[in-house]
Amino acid sequence: MIIGGLEKLSLLDYPDHLAAIVFTQGCNFRCHFCYNPMLVLPQSGKDVEIKKEKGFSPLSTEDLFLFLKERFGRLEGVVVTGGEPTIHPDLPEFIKKIKDIGYLVKLDTNGTNPEMLAGLIEAKLIDYIAMDMKAPFAKYSKTVNVNLDWDNIEKSVKIIMKSGLPYEFRTTVVPGLLKKEDFHEMGKIIQGADKWYLQAFKSDTDLVNQEYLGKKAYTSKEMKEFAAIGREYVKVCEVR
Repeated sequence: MIIGGLEKLSLLDYPDHLAAIVFTQGCNFRCHFCYNPMLVLPQSGKDVEIKKEKGFSPLSTEDLFLFLKERFGRLEGVVVTGGEPTIHPDLPEFIKKIKDIGYLVKLDTNGTNPEMLAGLIEAKLIDYIAMDMKAPFAKYSKTVNVNLDWDNIEKSVKIIMKSGLPYEFRTTVVPGLLKKEDFHEMGKIIQGADKWYLQAFKSDTDLVNQEYLGKKAYTSKEMKEFAAIGREYVKVCEVR
C-alpha cells in the first residue's frame, strides 16, 4: 500500500466515532475540483515538495501500524481514503491488518471498482462506506476528466445500498459542472438511498485543475435548494 499521509484525529469524517484518516496515494480520476492533487497526480520530485507544504508526507506501513496500535482505545475507527483506495490490489490485506487491531473501518471510494467493493463487504472488512456521486451520467466523464465504465458506477451503487452497512453518497457541488436540474438525474441513480450529502466547492487551495482556483461557489441558499431536490429521492439529503 502506498500511503500518502495520515491525519491523526478527526471528529467529523467517521460519523459518531473518533478516527484517524489514512490517505492512499494515487487515483484513477482527475476531477477538476479535487483539492488533494498531491495524492492524485503521478509522484515526482515536485509532488513531494507539495506534500511537505500541505502537511502530507509519505508514511511507511510499519510506522502507520505502530501509530494505530499505540492509539487503540483512544481512537475507535480508521478512515481509508485517497486518492482512490480501491486501485490498490493489496487493499483487503491492508484493511485486514487494521481490523485485526480492533478498529472500525470506513472506506471512501469513487465506485469504479465494484468487484473490490463487493469482496471487502463479503469479507466483513469494512463497517461504513462513503461513495462519491460526481455527476449525472451525461456529465460524469467531463467532471472526472477521464473516460470511465458507467456500469461500474451503477454496480457500486447497488452493492452499497444492498450491503446492510451504514453508508452515504456525497457530491461536491461545483458551479460550471453541476446545475440545479442535475440533482434530479443524480437522485434517480441513488433513489431510495439512506444519506446523500452535498459539499460546497472550495477554490482557495491547490486543485488538480488550476483553472478552477478562485472560482465562486454556490451560495448557501442555492445549496439548500439542491438538497431539497435530493430529498425527493433519498431519505436524508443535507448540505455539509
